[in-house]
Order: sequence, then structure tokens, then C-alpha cells
Amino acid sequence: MWVDPNLNDFYGRVARIEKAHAKGYGFEAAGTMSRSATYGRKRRSFKFMKPLLLALAVGAVLKGTIHYYVGSQTYQTRVDALALGDGFDPAGAWLMQADPVSLWISTKLQEIVPR
Repeated sequence: MWVDPNLNDFYGRVARIEKAHAKGYGFEAAGTMSRSATYGRKRRSFKFMKPLLLALAVGAVLKGTIHYYVGSQTYQTRVDALALGDGFDPAGAWLMQADPVSLWISTKLQEIVPR
């Protein structure tokens, strides 16, 4: 029985196309508005931005809340003591410095929840 060698190549290409379709990729003409693989690649490059922005927002709220509960003087004293430490302590002091966003959050908390 004779088998065409191009038939194996054809079935290989069909399998790749079906695999791509299963992943959600489409096959449209260039320049059309679609949900093709090139569209997904553009969005994937910014995929890390959402978790990064969430982590920054949570950090700012945490710093502002700590600043509100311990007070301005105590907070600055603790940050200064952390800056005098060794190892990663100075980096932690730099990170925990009262920035405008955390001070704004602390001020808003004072307006909402007076002591």
C-alpha cells in the first residue's frame, strides 16, 4: 500500500492548528480587529503591572495606617532606629520613610477615625 509522504506533513500542520485553536488563538487576515495571537502578545508584556500596582497600593495603605496608629513622632523614631541598624535595616528604613502618599492616608484616617 502506497502512502503519500506529504500526507504526514499535512496532518502535522492540522494538529498544530487545532492545538492553537484550543489555546484560543485565531487565524484572521492581517490588519483586522481580532483576538489573535499577536493581540495576546501585546497584552502579556504588561501582565506584571497589575500585581505591581496592587502591591504598591497595599504598601502605601499599610504605611499610612501604621503612621496613623503610632503617631508621627514614634513612627519617625522607629524609622531612625532602623536606619542605624546593619544588614538590610537601612534599606527597610528607606522603604518605610513617610512619603506624601502614606502621610495623606494617615491624614484621611485621622479625619475618618478620630482618636
